[in-house]
Amino acid sequence: MAIMITDECINCGACEPECPNNAIYEGGVEWAIADGTNVQGSYVLEDGKEVAVEDQNPPPEDDFYFIVPDKCTECKGFHEEPQCAAVCPVDCCVDDPERVETEEVLLERKAKLHI
Repeated sequence: MAIMITDECINCGACEPECPNNAIYEGGVEWAIADGTNVQGSYVLEDGKEVAVEDQNPPPEDDFYFIVPDKCTECKGFHEEPQCAAVCPVDCCVDDPERVETEEVLLERKAKLHI
């Protein structure tokens, strides 16, 4: 399952530099698949939409940090636990119940993002 940031976020920013996939963004900031990854060309998002990796996508959240599920691997292949959750001082980086994913799926995503 991907990790999500709840609305209890205090916007401290501790999580953002810890993400090996650059999947965490400050509220209101546009994001791109290419940010912090080695992906080139196009990429198919989890909803089936194909996007150019450099395309700027609208932020799903304006008020607090958010995690792009298409880039989150729960740190599989990098660390033993999600680093955002490990450093969050208010424990608002939690499993996203809307996105249950196997370790295999998460490792495949990591491989796509870091060719």
